[in-house]
Amino acid sequence: MAHRSRLSGFIIDCKTDDLDAATDFWSQALGCSIADRDAGDGEAEYQMLGDTPGDLHIEVQKVTHPSRVHLDIETDDVDAEADRLEAIGAKKIAFVKRWWVMEAPTGQRFCIVRTKFPARGVAWNDWD
Repeated sequence: MAHRSRLSGFIIDCKTDDLDAATDFWSQALGCSIADRDAGDGEAEYQMLGDTPGDLHIEVQKVTHPSRVHLDIETDDVDAEADRLEAIGAKKIAFVKRWWVMEAPTGQRFCIVRTKFPARGVAWNDWD
């Protein structure tokens, strides 16, 4: 199915009890503001950074697994993009609410998410 996708941004997963302190650190380390301390939605606890390089979406997320950084790929068709990436070697790990958690052939985890700001960011890749 024809769709488009692009790099959306990075998620800084932090195994921490103090999300505010983690977000303060990363905003200062990256030279970004804190755009939204209350960006999470009940189960997901995260805070969005603002004034990011290239309008990348960067958020700091509280997690229970070990701390790491993962990237998000945004798309107008989450299932089609998951299928496309699976065809070139990625593995579907789980569908969570409205996004796919994927794993690259080399083991890195990443997510495929629905586009939030279609007019912002880098150019789109168009797929047939």
